[in-house]
Amino acid sequence: MNAALLMKGIVAMAASVSAANAPAGSWAEAARGFALGPVPAQVDLRNMLCEHIVRRSCEALDRAADRRINAVNEGAWQAWRDDIRGRVRNDLGELRFGPGGPELNVRAVSRHERPHYVIENVLFESLPGWDVNASVYLPLAETFPPPWPAVVIPVGHSTKTGESYQVPAQVFARLGYVAITFDPPGMSGEKQAGNDHFRDGVRCCLTGHSSNRYFIADALRCIDYLATRGDVTLANGLGITGVSGGGYTAMFAALLDARIRCVGPSCCAVPNAMHPVIDVYAPCAETLAAGRFEYYDDVDVLAAAAPTPMLLMAGLKDEVFKIEWGRDIASKVRAFYAAAGNEEAFGFFADPGGHAYTVAMALEFAKLLDRHVRNTPERAIPALTRDDFEMVDPALLACNPRQEENMFTINRAMAERLRGNRSGLPIPEAVRQLVHAGRAAEPEAVAGPPSLAWFHNVQEVLIKPEPDIALPATYLVPAKEGWRGGAILYFDETGRWNDLRTHGMLARMSGFISEATDGPAVLTVDLRGWGDSVPADLPYDLASWGGRDRWLSYVSAGLGDHILAMRVRDGLAALAYLRTRPEINPGTIVVGGHRMGGVVALHVAAADGNVAGVFSMNGLASFESLAADPGYTWPMEAFLPGVLEHYDLPELAAALRMPVLIANPLDARGMRLEAEAAAAVFQAAVEANPACTVTPGDSAAAEAFVKRILGG
Repeated sequence: MNAALLMKGIVAMAASVSAANAPAGSWAEAARGFALGPVPAQVDLRNMLCEHIVRRSCEALDRAADRRINAVNEGAWQAWRDDIRGRVRNDLGELRFGPGGPELNVRAVSRHERPHYVIENVLFESLPGWDVNASVYLPLAETFPPPWPAVVIPVGHSTKTGESYQVPAQVFARLGYVAITFDPPGMSGEKQAGNDHFRDGVRCCLTGHSSNRYFIADALRCIDYLATRGDVTLANGLGITGVSGGGYTAMFAALLDARIRCVGPSCCAVPNAMHPVIDVYAPCAETLAAGRFEYYDDVDVLAAAAPTPMLLMAGLKDEVFKIEWGRDIASKVRAFYAAAGNEEAFGFFADPGGHAYTVAMALEFAKLLDRHVRNTPERAIPALTRDDFEMVDPALLACNPRQEENMFTINRAMAERLRGNRSGLPIPEAVRQLVHAGRAAEPEAVAGPPSLAWFHNVQEVLIKPEPDIALPATYLVPAKEGWRGGAILYFDETGRWNDLRTHGMLARMSGFISEATDGPAVLTVDLRGWGDSVPADLPYDLASWGGRDRWLSYVSAGLGDHILAMRVRDGLAALAYLRTRPEINPGTIVVGGHRMGGVVALHVAAADGNVAGVFSMNGLASFESLAADPGYTWPMEAFLPGVLEHYDLPELAAALRMPVLIANPLDARGMRLEAEAAAAVFQAAVEANPACTVTPGDSAAAEAFVKRILGG
């Protein structure tokens, strides 16, 4: 820039400041009128998003509780219960068990005779190719002649070699029951490869089911296996009991299989409003099926087991599932059982210990088993203690299950099948349904004073798509009197100023520092949780599995309004605001974004349908890649629940009827796709839309794209 032009701009800026803030006595007094920088928000931007999700989640859980209470008051408990059971089945996806289940392909592994019981280790398939590594604890035949009744003991976030699983299994075996335990996917047991319940569990959202499916399927197939044994009787059904994650599996399984005649969840039920919502705890993906808050809390899952006999157990010193929560839940479940005419079938037992399954718990549950499964309600239960039981060498429980099929590979295959079996819903309509987008109304907005910077006015804006959500935005527009023209609406996960500052891409597109510029204008917006509104770190982020993106993704999924859906609606609100600016021609707006901002931009263009063009720069190439690549690096916020049932990003691009630019698309690991690979991924989009371009370039390509559409 030459010196004369620079001086002209400085003089113009000084004149603007002088006119707006003429000092009335001192520069210090003038400084009180300082108006540059973001518009002050009426909400705390750092806590805004978490508080929004907490509030809405609690409101949804209140509605779920009201439905249960109303069902009780109106005598409609059975219809309510059946609805909850149906929703759980739907959330889990296809589960094949019982007579219609696939072949078990049982393989014996080892047998170990102990002084008071026998261990048999066995492998069988829960899903095709997916092994259950079962350790079966048998009573001594000379003490309890077979056939024996049985109990299933799902393992929590641990391994079957732990004390909370070995010891209870021994208790049941010494009381005449066959007890079967098995490792859950992931955790610290034998089924770890491809079964990380955080990283691999969240992938299941893409294909439209909860990863809880894999935990529950194993428990139900254990029942199928027991049914094949000649030394086991299921004439009166069987029991299921477990602690922590194992108790969680038990309480869900009890809704699905009529062969379960009594259930004993321990140290597992919690008011979801308290945990993981209000405490902002990054939970396990399998606990939060998409949309569950609107229909069922943990107390609802327990109540929906009625009238199946249940013993709910808790530890007085449990540091995870507080005893006061357990007592509160127990009172609510008992009330529901009473409404179902079977109050005596529900019991609550508080153990003096902590987060563990104790001998005392096993003995209490054995009484329930004796009454409802063994048909010996008057039998005296011996006063056994922890000292009566051993801990066997973990090597004696090893099964060495195959690792080739796992949560990752099974879900990947589901994603591949969905590629040729989408819902058939028109993609724009599918987008609107997934992101809950109706017609975007003009949002409330507060604009700060324009500040002249050379030949443009720079204005900070606060857009409010919802009463408790504020989106900081920056608006750059030519300062020419009477100017009217097109605009760029831009989203960037790294912050709205990232491509403005130091004459960045957006500044260049606008013709900044060019007296002859004819635009376009630029509105760059921090969608909720980005830029100035990045959520503050909170206590549970200290945990190795913690993190804002996990909590935001998992809990918003449980709410039924995923964080990515919220951001798409934010983008639509920003578009609606931009169209209200009198200097903007509503028909000449190009929407674009960087990384996840590019994903949002494509969705905004599809849901709206009337933008002049859309570009995604350094954006995710496909949702399916997140299901297919074991080493993805994108945040959990990218996993939009159910999206692959309807479309993938290349199909979304193909459905657009405006110029589209896919610049430098990235794979699941955040690496640039080579030109040939990118062309293959987006081939259908290019064929469907002659105005669709895929290029390895980034900012230069985006600038050329915008110039071609808007001029400047």
